[in-house]
Amino acid sequence: MITDKSYLPEENDSTAGERFDAPSLNTIPALNLTPAPETTQVEDKEEEAKPEPTNLLSITTSDERPREKALVHGLSTLTDAELLAVILGSGTAGEDVVTMCRNLLADNDNKLYKLARKDVRYLQKNYKGIGQVKALQILATVELSRRYQHEKFDEGTRIMTSLDAFEYMRSRMEHLSHEEMWVMLLDGRKAVKSVECISKGGTTATIGDVKMILRPALLNLAQAIVLFHNHPSDSLSPSSLDNRLTEHVRDACRAMDIILLDHIIVCRGSRYYSYSDNGKL
Repeated sequence: MITDKSYLPEENDSTAGERFDAPSLNTIPALNLTPAPETTQVEDKEEEAKPEPTNLLSITTSDERPREKALVHGLSTLTDAELLAVILGSGTAGEDVVTMCRNLLADNDNKLYKLARKDVRYLQKNYKGIGQVKALQILATVELSRRYQHEKFDEGTRIMTSLDAFEYMRSRMEHLSHEEMWVMLLDGRKAVKSVECISKGGTTATIGDVKMILRPALLNLAQAIVLFHNHPSDSLSPSSLDNRLTEHVRDACRAMDIILLDHIIVCRGSRYYSYSDNGKL
């Protein structure tokens, strides 16, 4: 019988004589002879999972969505309320910025030119969440828009019709809540030399002084002029005072060898009245 020496002492060992009991067969654990299942070798480089498309609306707040929409699709896809929301940036605790802007525009019949007639105090007083800073942001945006429209017409633009004259001046006048009178100075080619504000008045009238109207025309050697004033009431009908002033300016221009091409009354919403078109010059 072969005996494992590791369990038995050598004859000359100091532990000789000590008894080592062989372990009981009952204490030896049974061997599991069932073969282990074969494992599939994992490739060194696993196939990278394709990322799911990101839904911007699911990760942004209501205040951020107009900006995300603009970045993905362009500013031209935004509504007026969304464009205004991008400028203001945030709403209030109970109202997101898009809703705030939508309500603001709705109160002005969704007309930007009506919003342009409001001032800082009015916006602060009548709209929750719009303080001095937001009110200034709104009005500054409108002012930038007006200045952009001015830049579209450089000095030298030729005025061939009443519509040409109106389009040149509308951004300066149609938003006003008070009356103003302007004169456009033209050269012999009917090209614009300059425009000047003659007077500013109240909500129903402004001063029309013939001498003040002709003064810039004489100083700049203008060959022709177009007279403008606005009606904050948006009435296209000229008043008797408007008719009388037009006659006086026409007669004075004839005496100075200057042509009065037209007198235009500017109203909101792309509306105007032309004395020339109506045969009153």
